[in-house]
Amino acid sequence: MGPEIRRMIAALPSSPGVYRFRDEGGRVLYVGRATGLRSRVASYWGGLGDRRHLARMVPRVARIEALTCDSVHEAAWLERNLLEESLPRWNRTRGGQEVPAYLVLDARPATAGVRAVHEPVATAPGVSVFGPYLGGVRARAAVQALHRVHPLAYTRTGLTGAERDLAARRGVTPADREDLAAAVASVLHREAVAVAAAQALLAGVRDRAAEALAFELAARVQDELRALEWVTAPQRVTTRDAAALTVEGWSDGFLVSFTVRDGRLRTWTQRRTTRPARPAPPGWAAFAARNATLAATLAGSTLQA
Repeated sequence: MGPEIRRMIAALPSSPGVYRFRDEGGRVLYVGRATGLRSRVASYWGGLGDRRHLARMVPRVARIEALTCDSVHEAAWLERNLLEESLPRWNRTRGGQEVPAYLVLDARPATAGVRAVHEPVATAPGVSVFGPYLGGVRARAAVQALHRVHPLAYTRTGLTGAERDLAARRGVTPADREDLAAAVASVLHREAVAVAAAQALLAGVRDRAAEALAFELAARVQDELRALEWVTAPQRVTTRDAAALTVEGWSDGFLVSFTVRDGRLRTWTQRRTTRPARPAPPGWAAFAARNATLAATLAGSTLQA
């Protein structure tokens, strides 16, 4: 590992994000995502494990670029979007293996509940759609988590006998339908108090199960807790709207630009310039500013003006 690569790795934060390797000619070699940027990028100059196919790429890396994200989920979406737009030579697939999914909140009497679907459905009175999320397995586990803390499905008309018994044990009746639907909506809207309350309830169920030596149940609830954290994590790079915009951030003479089409952040460029960034659209200012600062820090003396 050369001194410039070592300097760039040391400058990376430990937060989640996406990284990009370039060669001496400026060509993009590889795009990846990380739960912790510094440790993940450093691993390419250590043991590659199941990534031995990248051993011939590593000596060609001359520059490291990176973006920090507000969550691992956001980093996963950003990597997928970038790779679907352009696949570098050393990447094998256009994005990860997760399947996009949506959560449907249904407050109608006959069909009340939350369900996971792989294609967005049309909204209707009493029906709301949230997402997209990456990972059908996680989406279904999040449905179970929401049912465990806010059992909206038990307020449906036409419950089976067993379902009526379970509803009675939970103290749930059709009169609770509106309140439970609102509670679920608050969680899926990422309202901090509602999310924290749901997480606390799940953690309590998990801990009581472990104390009772019901380890299988405790493990299942822990998976549900992780899934709920995944779908409620901050994430702006992929949305259901058809937004088309350009986002810019500037720091120390360095401009970073992002292109959003159809609600997805598709491309990421950066260059030296004296022109400051255009004002960022609502919700993007912090993302753009911190990533412009990171770009300038990583570039250091390796990029000519």
